[in-house]
Amino acid sequence: MLFKTISRHLIGKPLENTKLEAEQMPKWKALPIFSSDALSSVGYGPEQIAIVLASVPTLATYRYFGPIVLAIIALLFIVALSYTQVVRVNPGGGGSYGIAMKYLGVYPALTAGAALLADYILTVAVSISSGTAALVSAFPVLHPYHVYIDLGVLILMMIVNLRGTREASTFFVWPTYFFLAAMGITLVGGFYQIWNGTLTAHTVAVETVAPLNQAALILIVLRAFANGCSSMTGVEAIANGVTMFKAPQQKNAIETTAIMACILATMLGGLGYLIVYLHLLPTQGYTLLSLLVEDIFSRTLIYYIIQILMMVILYIAANTAYNGLPPLLSFMAVDGYVPRYFANRGERLSYSNGIEALTIMAGILIVLFQGNIEHLISLYAIGVFLSFTIAQSAMVVHWRQCRERNWRLFAGINGFGALVTACVVVIVLITKFIYGAWIIVLLIPTLVYMFLKIHHHYDDVREQLLLTPEEYTKVMTTDLGHNMIVIPIASPTQAVARAIRYAKIISGPEDKIYAVHVYSDEERGKKIKNLWQKLEPDIELIMLQSPYRQLTDPLITFIQEMRKETAPKDTITVLIPEFETKKLWHRLLHNQSGWLLRLRTLPYIDVVVSTVPLQFTR
Repeated sequence: MLFKTISRHLIGKPLENTKLEAEQMPKWKALPIFSSDALSSVGYGPEQIAIVLASVPTLATYRYFGPIVLAIIALLFIVALSYTQVVRVNPGGGGSYGIAMKYLGVYPALTAGAALLADYILTVAVSISSGTAALVSAFPVLHPYHVYIDLGVLILMMIVNLRGTREASTFFVWPTYFFLAAMGITLVGGFYQIWNGTLTAHTVAVETVAPLNQAALILIVLRAFANGCSSMTGVEAIANGVTMFKAPQQKNAIETTAIMACILATMLGGLGYLIVYLHLLPTQGYTLLSLLVEDIFSRTLIYYIIQILMMVILYIAANTAYNGLPPLLSFMAVDGYVPRYFANRGERLSYSNGIEALTIMAGILIVLFQGNIEHLISLYAIGVFLSFTIAQSAMVVHWRQCRERNWRLFAGINGFGALVTACVVVIVLITKFIYGAWIIVLLIPTLVYMFLKIHHHYDDVREQLLLTPEEYTKVMTTDLGHNMIVIPIASPTQAVARAIRYAKIISGPEDKIYAVHVYSDEERGKKIKNLWQKLEPDIELIMLQSPYRQLTDPLITFIQEMRKETAPKDTITVLIPEFETKKLWHRLLHNQSGWLLRLRTLPYIDVVVSTVPLQFTR
């Protein structure tokens, strides 16, 4: 009761199925909800480029920052265009997984699903860790507590999303728009100061070092590009959640994708230019965006406001995964590749099981990597771009099959996009393999294997549960046999009396009832036997000695031996007398032998196990 009361206060009252339509979002709400991950990546994407380039002690290498940002923007538009086509062709949602299952088959679809699963978990871990990094940049005194802050925010994100899509969108929408306004003010303020000459570049001391050879330079630039591609995470989230838009869902999702791509490109380009102009370099304990804002506005009130908004949007970016992964898991659950319960909506019409699973997995990552963004980023881009590649490859197959007007043009665009994103996957693998990318290389095939095993299990269950009229007739016309009832007792109690009474109700004249007592103390065993003979002399009490003081093992052995001696048509029923305490905490004061017996008996022995409860009133 206490748990239910707390749940009601935190999560809210259950919503009826008829309220589902009211949970859908218009474009102005969907933009910040689905795009917060992509838009917030300006807080760490450019910095990840700079970290790699600045690691080489020569300013000449830093000149590649601008071209890398432009390449990422070009790739962004290619991928965004591809996903607008995915929405048009597959308006039911599911993104890369859905379109791949439709046109490429099971294995590519499951690979996309595994890649997106890894991506969304990392999205939550990276976004929350980045938000805390922005907070710590402004308030360094909080640094020793950054992991605890991460976990606290993670739990808050889970609670808000469990309250339902509409409440989550209301909670997150305005901070995202405030952040976009803050980035607009930063860009306008920076370019205005450049125009009037009040913003001057930093002087950077260049060490005299031997020039890099061509191969080393290419490797460094490629690794910086791979790091910067983390700015494109979340682009696919809209295609995964088309069903969460208000009607017309397809049109609204396509327009939201286009708006998101334009805003992100503008921020990446503008901030990238300012970073290069000011010759900003990564500094321990400060984010690159923090240094940029400080240069433009100094440590005035607006600096702290922007830092707080940056922190909030990075936290909110995790919400993209909360809106992307649970619907994806629901699609996979319907297909039977993840546990079925992920397809069920919770009391607030959200996919609560997916939300809780995402929280647990992201929390584990945060603790394992201690909230280190650079280490988490190393795991990031492979899943993202692998799903991009699969989605665009599926679109090429679609255009070749449908041959609509201008299909060759569209197939060419998607084919080129698939080629480019596949190259990015290769680049990330080569440049980040030793930095942690190998984990994703192992994880994705492992997840695909798990998906297939789950599907195989569901196929087996379906086959074994299938009931035809012939099978039903066969079962019903088979000789019913006898019912052998076993009642384990610790001592004669009212709970045991109820179990005996129930056994007599369900037993026939030729059925047998056995009471079984497991004892380790000879004297106590004799007392129980004498008392039983006075109370119920018509039912045999079987005494099982347990020299090692185990209660369940002797009883399990007895039931197994009985199963061997009975005919296959006979039924063994184990009736467990149990008392149910009035309060939850009272259960902690009693042993759980009945529960353990059920746990050990049901999966391994062909018997019926039932509990006969005695309800306590106080």
